[in-house]
Amino acid sequence: MNLERYMIPCLFKSIFGFDCLGCGFQRSLFLLFQGEFLAAFKKYPAIFSCLLLFGFIALHFLDKSKNYKKLIWRMSILNLFFMLGGYYLKHFYF
Repeated sequence: MNLERYMIPCLFKSIFGFDCLGCGFQRSLFLLFQGEFLAAFKKYPAIFSCLLLFGFIALHFLDKSKNYKKLIWRMSILNLFFMLGGYYLKHFYF
């Protein structure tokens, strides 16, 4: 099954001509679903931190008994560092 034709194109890349910090997330997620963990990391190095952050955000909305706001902010900052580092690695190292 060719999943390339079902993927959403990056609006930022089509307007400005270069990758944004989220480019590669879709392909990386599909590689992760196929069990290709290393290939998913090489495609988008922040995939695991993004999924962890999304998990904490979902937990925040599902579990109203605890306050996860500080944890979400900390994970967001950590995720931003992973995204910036992954952007650098993807464009200047791999």
